[in-house]
Amino acid sequence: MLCGHNVVRLLLNTREHHDVSALRNMAIRYPMAVGLNKGHPVTKNVTAPKHSRRRGRLTKHSKFVRDMIREVCGFAPYERRAMELLKVSKDKRALKFIKKRIGTHIRAKRKREELSNVLAAMRKAAAKKD
Repeated sequence: MLCGHNVVRLLLNTREHHDVSALRNMAIRYPMAVGLNKGHPVTKNVTAPKHSRRRGRLTKHSKFVRDMIREVCGFAPYERRAMELLKVSKDKRALKFIKKRIGTHIRAKRKREELSNVLAAMRKAAAKKD
């Protein structure tokens, strides 16, 4: 087991360390004096998740409102055109088209995924009807 000055010597030989006093003061956490788990053994505090981390999460109410608006208003013209591109397997062209209209790549990918899910649901409903 390594300890004390041997650790300092080992670390100085392997890397360029100029702060020798900080290395001497480090306590040993486990049998290893170097590596990820070096240092004084402590128990981690378990904190409740922050409320601010919820931002953007879909709630039941917002999902209901979006579905209601989609049912009443239908699709925007650019969404209909993108769905036509997706029907003929032009996924990359649809992504480029949506990105041009929406503005960001990530939102365009999300929109393309949403529209392809709508198309799949429509196909499933048509198959069920037959």
